[in-house]
Amino acid sequence: MNLETIKTLSVKTNSKIMLLVMDGCGGLGSPSTGKTELETAQKPNLDKLAKSGVLGLSHPIGRGITPGSGPAHLGLFGYDPLQYLIGRGVLEALGIGFHMTPKHISARANFATMKDGVILDRRAGRIPTEKNIEIVGKLTNAIKEIDGVNVIFKNGKEHRFVVILEGEGLEDGLSETDPQKEGLKPHLVSAINPKAQKAADVLNKLMVKINETLKDEPKANTCLLRGIAKCPHIPSMSEVFKIKPACIANYPMYKGLATLVGMDLLQTGDTIESEFDTLEANYDKYDFFYLHIKKTDSYGEDGNFANKVKIIEEVDKQIPRLEKLGFDVIVVTGDHSTPAVLKGHSWHPNPFVLVSKYLIPDEAAAFNERECKKGGLGQFLAVEAMPLMLGHAGKLEKYGA
Repeated sequence: MNLETIKTLSVKTNSKIMLLVMDGCGGLGSPSTGKTELETAQKPNLDKLAKSGVLGLSHPIGRGITPGSGPAHLGLFGYDPLQYLIGRGVLEALGIGFHMTPKHISARANFATMKDGVILDRRAGRIPTEKNIEIVGKLTNAIKEIDGVNVIFKNGKEHRFVVILEGEGLEDGLSETDPQKEGLKPHLVSAINPKAQKAADVLNKLMVKINETLKDEPKANTCLLRGIAKCPHIPSMSEVFKIKPACIANYPMYKGLATLVGMDLLQTGDTIESEFDTLEANYDKYDFFYLHIKKTDSYGEDGNFANKVKIIEEVDKQIPRLEKLGFDVIVVTGDHSTPAVLKGHSWHPNPFVLVSKYLIPDEAAAFNERECKKGGLGQFLAVEAMPLMLGHAGKLEKYGA
């Protein structure tokens, strides 16, 4: 359903919606047990929630398509990810509070380990954030501009940081340097859009200078550039859905996504418990909350099955706090699946549970992939999640006579 149609149907009400996203929570069976991370975790509260709700499996983009985090989240927020294409660099820049103008182009960067021109570790061992800050400071002092274009470095968390170019004539439509796998050489930036050749040339010269500056670093001796883009215009969630939305997240990219669609960013701590503290403290101020859990995805990417299970169990302990608040609609899902056995994002659909007083429960046994496969919502596109939430919250009027 397109945004213009939803906009004409949306109405402002006092009902409240909770969207809890356990990033990459979907998985595949462990080779030793055959059970997924969700099936392995001891999570009585999530299972109880599933028994009172309706379940399904959502596809972020379409069947068989492995999504990035940006388009996967946009779908959950109600925006067709095939229509709204947003570079990851934009999301990272917005997420750290950088105001992008038409003169800016931004890239999400990973510190990486390289030897003899080959990438050995795409995340430089997930260096501590403190080390990230130190190295970004080194880059900032060493590289100010290239060919009259200003270069700005901003630190993120662990191995992540942001590279921003500022100047005239910078266009997007650029390839990435990340080869996506270890054991391969990084790519040169190329101009997919002929108008982006100036930006491509500057970025390739920049990479030479970065490598020279970092050559003596034991782990983070290079970086990989991803999602190089300019900031597009997107209608806000308040404008389209008549809601007052808030975001509770730790990592810049997800804050950037929330900023792009007009959510207020709520300051929170680094722990899962602190995110729920923030939710409780702000419950009366907003009618839509997006709460993001990152480590389910991180441990999935690392192939750490056991730690991904532990994060699910940690989230489960907070669910009673969420239920006590009195939300009219609660949704728990992932943005995409990150099976530990694959060590990366996958094309598998996301477990999804919706709880509202206006539904007939599936009476599922638990919250996991197999139970969601049996659920009443069936398999659907993630972009349909927002109308489902709005409808069950009484925020959509009747369509047609």
